[in-house]
Amino acid sequence: MGEANKKKVLFQMGYAASLGLAMVVAIFGCLMLGVYLDRKLGTNNIFTPLLLVIGVAAGFRNFYLFIKSTFPDEDKATKKDRVSGRHEKNHPAEKH
Repeated sequence: MGEANKKKVLFQMGYAASLGLAMVVAIFGCLMLGVYLDRKLGTNNIFTPLLLVIGVAAGFRNFYLFIKSTFPDEDKATKKDRVSGRHEKNHPAEKH
């Protein structure tokens, strides 16, 4: 494994470890903001569920972007298969 590969793997591991924390911060941060706004404005739980959904969506968006950046080759191969309309492996028309 080359030096550049080691750095990439270490970076991805560090990012993956911080991903869980980022999801928790996004979800609970939005939840606390919603509770604060509901109390401050006197609304009856309007902002809390709305901002909770936004926080969950932000957390999963971060997760999706991490997966997409970690495995870019599979994404390109999937697009190629969709364009050609067939699967690359075990295709009956291709006998090796």
